[in-house]
Amino acid sequence: MSMFNRNYILALIAAFAISACSSTPEDTTDDLSSAASQEDYSDSDSQVDGGAMGSGEYAAEEATDPALEERVVYFDFDKASIRPDAIATLQAHASYLSSTPAARLRVEGHADERGTREYNMALGERRAKAAASFLAANGASASQLEIISYGEERPIALGHDDGSWSQNRRAELKYTAEAP
Repeated sequence: MSMFNRNYILALIAAFAISACSSTPEDTTDDLSSAASQEDYSDSDSQVDGGAMGSGEYAAEEATDPALEERVVYFDFDKASIRPDAIATLQAHASYLSSTPAARLRVEGHADERGTREYNMALGERRAKAAASFLAANGASASQLEIISYGEERPIALGHDDGSWSQNRRAELKYTAEAP
């Protein structure tokens, strides 16, 4: 592990310990965005898949990049790191946010049902922060990002098997506002 990656991980741990269960992105993303860069995520552990938008969410109006249609980043068991196959999607959203200052994005972290409720809330928050940190490091403003964790409380799949659990380990990207 390179010294830069080790320092980044230590910064993440320190920020997490300081912020506990805070959901204000200004407190976490600003601190982490300066240390994060796209190289930090080259050997990480999450996947990307498409997500549906719910009511009350805005679509990216100028969505010319197909990667903007991807709205869910999946994670491996007990991991909160971004895998290489999620980079194009997150970069597309960061670029859109950078070019659209009025856009606002809520990053919702989730976990599967294994583990305690408290642990899963913290894990969901780490996943949301990882995605938000990547977005901030690649051009999004911290003021455009909101972080929230739902832990295990909002599963997509209701089964009690690896297939269901893998769908529930995710961070969802939901636009809440954007330029008219």
